[in-house]
Amino acid sequence: MATLIGGIAASHTPTIGFAVDRDKRQDPVWAPIFESFQPLQDWMRERQPDVLLFVYNDHVTSFFFDHYSAFTLGVGERWAVADEGAGARELPPIQGDPAFAEHIGRALMADEFDMSFFQDKALDHGCFSPLSLLSRHDGAGWPVRLVPLQVGVLQFPLPTARRCFKLGQALRRAIESYPEPLRVAIVATGGLSHQVHGERAGFNNTAWDQTFLDLIEQDPERLAGMTHAEYAELGGMEGAEVIMWLIMRGALSAQVKCVHRSYYLPSMTGIATAIYENQAAPPALAEQQRRAQQAKAQLDGVERLHGSYPFTIGRSVRGLRINRFLHQLVRPDFRTRFLAGPEAEFEAAGLSEVERDLVRRRDWRGLIHYGAIFFMLEKLGAVVGVSNLHIYAAMRGESLEDFQKTRNAPGALYSVAGKDAGALKWDQAADAAIPST
Repeated sequence: MATLIGGIAASHTPTIGFAVDRDKRQDPVWAPIFESFQPLQDWMRERQPDVLLFVYNDHVTSFFFDHYSAFTLGVGERWAVADEGAGARELPPIQGDPAFAEHIGRALMADEFDMSFFQDKALDHGCFSPLSLLSRHDGAGWPVRLVPLQVGVLQFPLPTARRCFKLGQALRRAIESYPEPLRVAIVATGGLSHQVHGERAGFNNTAWDQTFLDLIEQDPERLAGMTHAEYAELGGMEGAEVIMWLIMRGALSAQVKCVHRSYYLPSMTGIATAIYENQAAPPALAEQQRRAQQAKAQLDGVERLHGSYPFTIGRSVRGLRINRFLHQLVRPDFRTRFLAGPEAEFEAAGLSEVERDLVRRRDWRGLIHYGAIFFMLEKLGAVVGVSNLHIYAAMRGESLEDFQKTRNAPGALYSVAGKDAGALKWDQAADAAIPST
């Protein structure tokens, strides 16, 4: 079973990344930042976590307000550095852990946290600013994997402080029920006191910052009971993001040992680092197994449903490239290019030969087996003039005529084709489906 080896807290101000990239280690103004992170590096090197579960918030870089979620778990295979306006930092991507992330997602949903999930989004300074001092990369990769948990703390209403604390408690149960021998550290980022907008820009409160550091260690329940307005009054409007630290703290035991704590206020943001270690014994094996069973209970037995393929996180990760390619068919410009020359679009998207062949042959059943979701298939069908019914029949390995005999209205053919679909091929030919192989 996985082991939660401890919690790390670190501010994620871009100041940190700036100091690293411009080699300010010897500059007396910047040196305290490097000194505060050195114990975290030492702890990481000594304890050797396999995975960092990284709690952060995106700064309207990869996430925008057309779809903004409270808790969004990253389940992808790798995480690149985001370009925040002047080019991405020269850091290598970091590997994810999709299998572990899928288990965490299932467990949190089973605990009734309604999660969102993301893949293939670049991570901004919310992750890479502290990471660049937490761990050393070799220019090609990092010695640890990362599972990001993005928290929506920029647009009100936010998750409450108590909800964050409860999410942390659920995360601990999820981590400790993972059946593989994984060493996991949970990292909380953000804060401390700061405000970066309006006439109050530049606000800091060092007394509150020290109180917060005391409370996160000794009395997180008090912090969990505070409102966003109280956090903003004491620590600045943007400083209210420290509720993310409660996710990390909730994942640890009631009593923790603080083995490192530092604080430095160079300019706009109180920069803090801390390390907390559990003081409670690990859960009994029976409890771990019970939690693991709870995480997968909702789909238990589904494998008995012949010809059914639940679109799980695992399938989503494996099928991301083909699904993304087919999803572009919702754009008129891509549809035009695809119909005019699909091979050029295959090449531009970097599709594998297997993926290209599946699309060329309209192998509907094969596409499902590969990891495409049906709702991408019907988009492809609409573009190339194949009805939904043709696709259903092909997936069953039947002719359209035989499939229609099982329907109450055998003559009904339809698709999601809209006003610019033109003449539909099934109006011209009896059977446009290509049999599945």
